[in-house]
Amino acid sequence: MSFRVVVGALVVASVAVVSGQAPKTPPGVMFDTPEADRILAVLQVFPPDNPWNEDISTRPVAPDSAAIIGSIGAEKSLGYNLDMNFVIVPPDQPLVPVRVTMYPAESDPGPFPVPSNAPIENWPMAHNEDVGALPKPGQALEDIQRHGTGDRHLLIVDPAHGKLHEFWQARLTDTGWEASQASTFDLKSNAMRPLGWTSSDAAGLPVFPSVVRYEEVAKGEVRHALRVTVRRSRRAYIYPARHFASPHVDSALPRMGERLRLKASFNTSGFPPHARVILEALKKHGMFVADNGQDWLMSISPDRRFSGLESLSKVKGSDFEVIVPTGPDEGPRARK
Repeated sequence: MSFRVVVGALVVASVAVVSGQAPKTPPGVMFDTPEADRILAVLQVFPPDNPWNEDISTRPVAPDSAAIIGSIGAEKSLGYNLDMNFVIVPPDQPLVPVRVTMYPAESDPGPFPVPSNAPIENWPMAHNEDVGALPKPGQALEDIQRHGTGDRHLLIVDPAHGKLHEFWQARLTDTGWEASQASTFDLKSNAMRPLGWTSSDAAGLPVFPSVVRYEEVAKGEVRHALRVTVRRSRRAYIYPARHFASPHVDSALPRMGERLRLKASFNTSGFPPHARVILEALKKHGMFVADNGQDWLMSISPDRRFSGLESLSKVKGSDFEVIVPTGPDEGPRARK
């Protein structure tokens, strides 16, 4: 049986469990469920040699590492947003148009498999730098789909077709879905967006591959790079990023796509299990500067099953270093 059939069957089975029956327009499988955990456990997110999956634990430290770390804040604490939720759709999810309002020339064409229960960034938790964008206690998803401020990311994973669809400032209106930007990524390919194109993230990168998910920390290993924001970035980008979002040219500022690594000497033994798994991933895979925001904030799915994450504040900026990254034909992608 092929991988596609296995994942498709899991999605269909999960939808039946969640909904009790197969509705005419089925909902997707929510990120914080055992059904999603089972699907993600067998889902390959980009090829093994993709930059997101690359082991950078032995890469050399960049000559300007200390200056860049200093510009972000060497004494500032590592933090996180419980922000990036996502939904997994079945193979037969109906396609709907999404009107792109701000970046149509740098967006991928629809229609898209947007389910009725499409979650908007930050829902349902309340741990985020953007207080105004947080859901109110008890606020229904249907209300959040229509109302609220902020980046309003919407991440849709389509395992059966090997696609990832991501939207910035997504909103349901009386005439259907709209978003400021729409991006589609092929989960089976290392292909990037065109140079200079944005995505739902300022760096032109996908968001979902960077998100810390419960099922991976529960297994004891996060096997991909993470995503981090900084307050001030440089007017430049480096592979795999495709886009910048800054007027600043100071060489001490990080570029979009800059890769930061937790120092190998950092002792993680005293951290709670979930936090320790995240920190070990930062040693092996690091994190990409992906957007402008508060300094040192990582993206973690707003899953109620996480625990002990507040301990991450014990980590300081000075515990990180900037590495010399690999390019499109370097590292594991080098032609043998």
